[in-house]
Amino acid sequence: MNNIKQVKHLYARAGFGMRFEDLKTIENESVKHAVKGLFSTGADEPIDAVQGNTDYSAVMKGDVLARKMFIQQQRQQEKDLNLAWINKMSATNAPLQEKMTLFWHNHFACRTINAAFAQQLNNIHRANALGSFRTLLLQVAQAPAMLQFLNNQQNRKGHPNENFARELMELFTIGRDNYTETDVKESARSFTGYGFDLTGGFVNRKFLHDDGPKTFMGKTGTFNGEDIMNMLLEQKETAHFISNKLYKYLVNEIPEPVHVNAMADVFYKANYEIKPLLEYVFTSDWFYDDKNTGNLVKSPVEFLVGLNRQFYITYQRPEVLLQFQRVLGQVLFYPPNVAGWPGGRNWIDSSSLMYRLKIPSTLLNGGLIDFAGKADPEDEAYLATVRNQQQFVSTWVQAQPDWNHFLQNIPKNMTNVAIAQFLLEPKPNKTLIDNIKQITDIKALAIELVSTPEYQLC
Repeated sequence: MNNIKQVKHLYARAGFGMRFEDLKTIENESVKHAVKGLFSTGADEPIDAVQGNTDYSAVMKGDVLARKMFIQQQRQQEKDLNLAWINKMSATNAPLQEKMTLFWHNHFACRTINAAFAQQLNNIHRANALGSFRTLLLQVAQAPAMLQFLNNQQNRKGHPNENFARELMELFTIGRDNYTETDVKESARSFTGYGFDLTGGFVNRKFLHDDGPKTFMGKTGTFNGEDIMNMLLEQKETAHFISNKLYKYLVNEIPEPVHVNAMADVFYKANYEIKPLLEYVFTSDWFYDDKNTGNLVKSPVEFLVGLNRQFYITYQRPEVLLQFQRVLGQVLFYPPNVAGWPGGRNWIDSSSLMYRLKIPSTLLNGGLIDFAGKADPEDEAYLATVRNQQQFVSTWVQAQPDWNHFLQNIPKNMTNVAIAQFLLEPKPNKTLIDNIKQITDIKALAIELVSTPEYQLC
C-alpha cells in the first residue's frame, strides 16, 4: 500500500491525479518504473483549434460592421483554443507533458488578442515541455505572441525598447538582483530588429538591428539576441531560478535550499535538459516526505481537469468550463500580468473556495450553481431574457459523468475509508471518516469526498 501511496503522489504532481483504472497498472509497480512510464507515453500532438492567421491591423481599419464581426470571430477563436487545451489535458495519455506545458504557460506568461499567435506559443511550450530549456527559450524569444506582448516589435536601433530584455532576465532566466540596469540596456540593444511579419513568422530585421559593440555581464562584443540568451544560460543562477520555481510547482511552496541547489546542479550539468531534472525530483526520497504530500493547492485548471479525468465528464455546453475558470481565477491564455498567476495559497479566497466546494456536486449530480455577477458579457443579454436566473444556470451547466466507467474500476470490497484515502491526497480526518462510514451509495460517497476542502489539495 505504501508503494501505491507514493505512486499516487507522483501522479498527483506529475499529472492531474490518479484514476481507479490506473490502479491495475501500478499495483505491483516500483516508483522508479512508474517514473519511467511517465516519460514513455509518447508526445501529445499540437493543438490546431485555430486555423490560419488574420492581419489584425487591416481588419481594424475596416468599417464598423467588419470590426464587430471580427471581434466576434476573435472571441470564438479564444474560446475554441481554451477549450481545446482543457480537452487535451482531460483526455491525454501524456499527463506529464501537459502538466509541464501548464508550467511553461505560466513561466512565459503572455497575453495576445491573436488566437493563432497564442496557439503557436502554446505548441512551443508543449513541444519542448520535457526537452531542452535552451531550445524552449530561443523559440519563445522568436514567438510573435511574446514579441508583441513585450513590445519587441518596436525595438529598433537608436530607440531600444527594454520590455522584453528586462522580463527575459527578471522572470524567464536569472531572476531579480542578478543583473544591472546596464545589462538591461545592452540586452535591449542586442534584441533590436527581432520581430514578426503579417503571417506571424519570425523576422530578424537586420536594418533595424544595432550591430555596435555592447557590454553585457562583463563581456563585450557585437552581440545579438541569441548571444544574450546563451550568456544568460551560462550563469548558474538561471538553473537555480528555474529549479526554485519548479520546486514550488511540484514539491512545496516553501523551497528547501539544499534540494533546490541539488536540482540546479543536475539541471546545469545536463545543459538545461528538462527530463533529467524531473527524473531527479521524482526519484528523490524527499519528494515523497509527508511534509511534501497533500500540501499544494490545486490550481483551478488542475482542479477542473482532475475532475474531468477522474469521472470521465463530457459537456453538452463546454463553455461552462470558461465560466468556471473565470470564477476560480485562472483563465487559460489570460494571465493577470507578465509575472503570471502567483499560485499556491493565492488560489483560495472566500469566494473561490465556495465555488470550489460546490462545483463537484454541480458537475456530478446535475446541481445548480449561481454565477451572479460573474456572467460573460456575451451571456448577459441572454440572462436578461430569462426571468429565473436559476433556470438559466440549470440548463447551462450540463455535464455528464460516466459513472459506469468510474464505478467499474473501483476494486471489489474496497471500503469507504480506502476510497477516501484514494480520492484525497491529505489523510482524511476523523470527522470525515466517521461521516463517510455511514454512506452506502458509492456515487454519493464520491460526490461527498470531492466536495471537501481536502480535495482542493494535491
